[in-house]
Amino acid sequence: MKIIADYHTHTIYSHGKGSIMDNVMIAKKKGLKKIAIADHGPKHISFGVKIKEFSKMRREIDQINDTIKGIEVLMGIESNIIGKDGTIDVPKEFLELFDIILAGYHYATYPASWKDVYPLTIVNGLGKLSKSWVKKAEKINTDAIIQAMERYPIQIITHPGAKIPIDTHRLAQAAVKTNTWLEINASHGYLSKEMIEIAKEHNVKFVISSDAHTPEMVGEVEKGILTAQSAGLTARDIVNAKEGE
Repeated sequence: MKIIADYHTHTIYSHGKGSIMDNVMIAKKKGLKKIAIADHGPKHISFGVKIKEFSKMRREIDQINDTIKGIEVLMGIESNIIGKDGTIDVPKEFLELFDIILAGYHYATYPASWKDVYPLTIVNGLGKLSKSWVKKAEKINTDAIIQAMERYPIQIITHPGAKIPIDTHRLAQAAVKTNTWLEINASHGYLSKEMIEIAKEHNVKFVISSDAHTPEMVGEVEKGILTAQSAGLTARDIVNAKEGE
C-alpha cells in the first residue's frame, strides 16, 4: 500500500514548526501527489490559526500552486468541534476559502457558548474518572460530530476516539450518509484497529494521515498503514492510497 496524499499537516500558522513551503517541498521529495495544510482552527487555545491569517494563507498556497509543479497543495483547516450542536470554529463566511475542511475534537478550546462547557468539557472530564459517565459522554460526543458533518462541508473527521469516547457504529453510519472520510491518524493511533473493523462493516471510506507538526514528519504514515492492514483494509478502502508498486 502506498500513500499518495497527506491531508493533515500543520505549519507555523498554528502548532507546526515549519512553513507551508517547507511541508510542500518535503512532500514532493517523498513522492506525494497532494498535500493539505490543515492548521488548527482559531478556537484552539494558544495554537489556533488566526482568522485574519486565512486570506494570507490562501494567497501563499495559490502562489505555491502556480510555481511548484508535480504536487497539488490544498488549503485546509483542522476545525474544532466546539458546540454540542456540532458548531465548528470556522465562521461560515470563511468556509469558501478552503479546499478541504477537517474537523475533530481537541482539549483546550474555547466553547461556542457557556452552555457547551458542561456537555463537551465537564462530562468528558467526568468520563475519565468514572465509567458511569462514559456512556453519557459517548452519546454527547457522537451526536455533536454527526451534527457537524450534517451542517458543514466536512471531508475528514480527524483521529476519531483519540480524545473522547465515541460510538463508532453511529459515526460510521453518518459518515457514509454524508460522504465523510474517517481518519486513521499515524500520530495518535486512532482510529484503532478495533474501531476500523467496526467502521469497515458500514463501508466507510478511510484516509491515512501523518498529522505532521514538523516538515520531516510529512508523509510519515507507516504506523497508520500497518494499523489499516491489520484491520483488513486494502488500498480500495483508503481514498489516498494505491496498491504498492
